[in-house]
Amino acid sequence: MSSKNPNTRSRILEAAWDLLEAGASKVRMSDIAKAAGVSRQAVYLHFPSRADLLVEVTHHIDAAKGIDARLAPSRTAERGEDRLALFVEAWGNYIPEIYGVGRALIAMQESDLEARKAWGDRMQAVRHGCAAAVSALARDGALREGLEEEAATDLLWAMLSVANWEQLVRQSGWTQEAYVRAMQDMAARILVR
Repeated sequence: MSSKNPNTRSRILEAAWDLLEAGASKVRMSDIAKAAGVSRQAVYLHFPSRADLLVEVTHHIDAAKGIDARLAPSRTAERGEDRLALFVEAWGNYIPEIYGVGRALIAMQESDLEARKAWGDRMQAVRHGCAAAVSALARDGALREGLEEEAATDLLWAMLSVANWEQLVRQSGWTQEAYVRAMQDMAARILVR
């Protein structure tokens, strides 16, 4: 049996990423093991469950694509309005890069609890970013009057869904730049006083 080798772990994560991005309808541990060139036992040594593996794949993708660096301008913005615009830009421009994996997890989640857990984990991270932007608006007294932070967070989170990006960019032919500008403008119109 394989020891807990970090190279093996990386190969497993990369193999799972490739399978998800290719649009596999069901990604089993045995499929991942075969693609990584390791035994199923090795996969289970590194990831006790399939849910753990799928969640870790999404975190691995975020790390590989430098999501923290992309979000840094939003996180360090002094004004709430700037934080909102920069968050929308960072997430909006990240969607096309994770779209393949996202689409696979979304498709699988209807009948696959582990895929639902992995996608839910990532979408809660997005919601957390939405909440931070809304909180910054509220702190500045810039949140639209009569709009509670929870409702504002819900609205922003729904507006920035992968499904909305897919409809506008992939189905309606919007450019990525037009999508980001429209989401920034819409977020400001809906949320800012």
